[in-house]
Amino acid sequence: MEFIQQDWNWAWATLAAVSGTLLLVTSLRGGGRGVSPAQATQLINREDAVVIDVREAGEYNAGHLLDARHIPVGELAKRTAELEKFKDKPIILNCQSGARSASACSILSKAGFARVHNLEGGIAAWEQAGMPISRKRK
Repeated sequence: MEFIQQDWNWAWATLAAVSGTLLLVTSLRGGGRGVSPAQATQLINREDAVVIDVREAGEYNAGHLLDARHIPVGELAKRTAELEKFKDKPIILNCQSGARSASACSILSKAGFARVHNLEGGIAAWEQAGMPISRKRK
């Protein structure tokens, strides 16, 4: 307790508690396993992973991962039948920052998809890593 009462230590203790809580909530939500842009590239190249962009149409049209299918997160639960043929493949979901795609991972996991991955940091991290972007509609 003495550690927490000292000057700024209470702020660090609060930050640690909040951070731990967010990690716990994310893992309990079943948001899929997070993958970095480099890990996603390996899954795409080595295991023919399917990429699904769950952003809205305008965001998708502005630029997306190569060969990404577009299914907005709000439509995903209704459209899981379209993905049945990919049930045995790794599926990488992405949005702008990784938040919406975490929800999308949860939807697919509940629908029985076992190899669901969330692109950590979303397309923003993908672009920051210097990875290619496409504007072609799939």
